Amino acid sequence: MTKRLNILARKSGGIEGLVAVEAWIAKSFDPKLMELVKVRVSQINGCANCLHMHRQDALKLGETEERMLLLNAWHESELYADRERAALTWAEALTNVAEGHAPDSDYEVAQNAFSKDELVALSIGIAMINAWNRLAIGFRLQHPADRKRAA
Repeated sequence: MTKRLNILARKSGGIEGLVAVEAWIAKSFDPKLMELVKVRVSQINGCANCLHMHRQDALKLGETEERMLLLNAWHESELYADRERAALTWAEALTNVAEGHAPDSDYEVAQNAFSKDELVALSIGIAMINAWNRLAIGFRLQHPADRKRAA
């Protein structure tokens, strides 16, 4: 993988703004559920750096290895509660917006599971992890294991 600019090592008002939005999300939405969503979106986008970080964060919040392992196949598992399924459905709809344009059926599932404020916070959280994935992939932020191997 070709090394690119390390955007996290540079002082940037843009990155600081993204971090400020993350702080707001952390106060506005269930942190454990948001980490589950961040891992799922990072799986879809193929972001190794974000997968590593958010898996670790989810485990610290009490998530289990088994649920992390099965997250890519959550549709087929009974390990996820209705509220989690609603969040994952909406996360997939917004992440794949170019393909499905966030179908009404997916919105209805989310709308029925969350308050209006929660739905806004969840949606912003989904938008943020998609932004972070794009930045991490675009600038080739390395997975920690890759950094150790290179050292």
